[in-house]
Amino acid sequence: MKFYKYLSVLLLIAVTLSAFLAQKRPERKTQTTAPGKPNVILILVDDLGWTDLGAYGSDLYQTPNVDALAKDGIRFTDAYSACTVCSPTRASLMTGKYPARLHCTDWIAGHKKPYAKLQVPDWTMYLADSEYTLAEAMKDNGYTTAHIGKWHLGEAEKNWPERHGFDLNLAGWSAGSPVANGGKGYFSPYANPRLTDGPAGEYLTERLADEAAQFIRTNKDKPFFLNYWLYQVHTPLQAKKEKIEKYKALVKAGNHHINPTYAAMVEHMDEALGKVVRTLKETGQYENTILIFYSDNGGLRGNYENGRKTVTDNFPLRSGKGDVFEGGVRVPLIISWPAKIKADRESNVPAISPDIYPTVLSLTGGKVKPSLQPVLDGVDLSGLLLANKTPNRKAIFWHYPHYHLEGAKPYSAVRMGDWKLVEVFEQDSLQLFNLKQDIGETRNLANTNPAKTKELHNALIAWRKQVGAQMPTKNPNHDPAKEETWGSAKGATGAGSDKNKNE
Repeated sequence: MKFYKYLSVLLLIAVTLSAFLAQKRPERKTQTTAPGKPNVILILVDDLGWTDLGAYGSDLYQTPNVDALAKDGIRFTDAYSACTVCSPTRASLMTGKYPARLHCTDWIAGHKKPYAKLQVPDWTMYLADSEYTLAEAMKDNGYTTAHIGKWHLGEAEKNWPERHGFDLNLAGWSAGSPVANGGKGYFSPYANPRLTDGPAGEYLTERLADEAAQFIRTNKDKPFFLNYWLYQVHTPLQAKKEKIEKYKALVKAGNHHINPTYAAMVEHMDEALGKVVRTLKETGQYENTILIFYSDNGGLRGNYENGRKTVTDNFPLRSGKGDVFEGGVRVPLIISWPAKIKADRESNVPAISPDIYPTVLSLTGGKVKPSLQPVLDGVDLSGLLLANKTPNRKAIFWHYPHYHLEGAKPYSAVRMGDWKLVEVFEQDSLQLFNLKQDIGETRNLANTNPAKTKELHNALIAWRKQVGAQMPTKNPNHDPAKEETWGSAKGATGAGSDKNKNE
């Protein structure tokens, strides 16, 4: 009898303890997205340089949310944008094709040097209707699609996101900068035809983060594809006063990163990402959401003051946005999917913008159209992400048959293994660099290694022919006295007439 009495007491204690622990245990959010249909959020930051994050070595900018995302996924050290400026990269992300194949090779609407040695080709200033975009492919795969933020892939409304497979478009239109169309920049009013103005003092990046969070909550019971393309950190340099003051106190002599306003803009961007991640976690969707964090080109250096660049510094990389060298095209790339991708990894496998298209389709169970396969330039990275299998790719390529205010002259380039070859057409010159030994591209090895130079140059010529790249031609109006005169591709004249609006 005593045994049963003691057993009853023990059972009572166990039940009481279990009830107590149940009260103390935090509630666990359930996963609402159907297995096998992960959400996808493609986060594209404008003009974010390779070292503009804590996880990539910034000596000033604070990015705890992006750094945490890197810990939850894979951080690429050798990722590239498809172009040294934004619009071609954006077109490449949406199509899986190199800008050269699309003939969309400069920012819209670009600049011209009317008296330079070379005449730039008549290139495509929009994302063509004939392209089967990533959004359209995801929609056909059962996804709700949305674009929030910068678009910059066509002047006319017919070229905007809602015509390219997006169910929802907030803030995406022709402009590449929030000062276009008479807008006040990053503070309301925005003068954006796809975004209502907020109250006085509202900050654009915070507003778009709120819109993204609302979209995530609204669509928590069905898979979605969200293009979250920030206007940040593009000029004009504007941020909330308290953040600017914070970084003024943190700047140190000898830093590579010294601009407190730009640092504040980077923090605004980081907080926006943090809001998106928190919303995913609160709604139980984080584990089964693929987050891709990327930049459209290298960091903008700006003008020199006292020997230093006034926007950001891409050291140890050479140059920056609008130029051929690594500072113009090497960018951060982080991919996270907690349910499937092993966390806290680093990869030095080269990746480039068109890879996102086939990779996203592969990870979500979609298919590349058979008709697209011969002209799809991107490589599927899913094997690398899920099983650490290196993709089969010999080289990656760039083609920019244009001039740019930040220094670029018409060029093509190729990276093959550790080697990079740059061909500058105006100078009819070849430059060869070993990036493993010389990441700053300080030593041109073209003359000392003619065999490697020839190998890469032949590959570059063959690739240009394969994709139908447009080439610059001899300019009949070349005038050395006026060579540095700039005009816009839309016909405006004057040096850099719309430089800070749309590039």
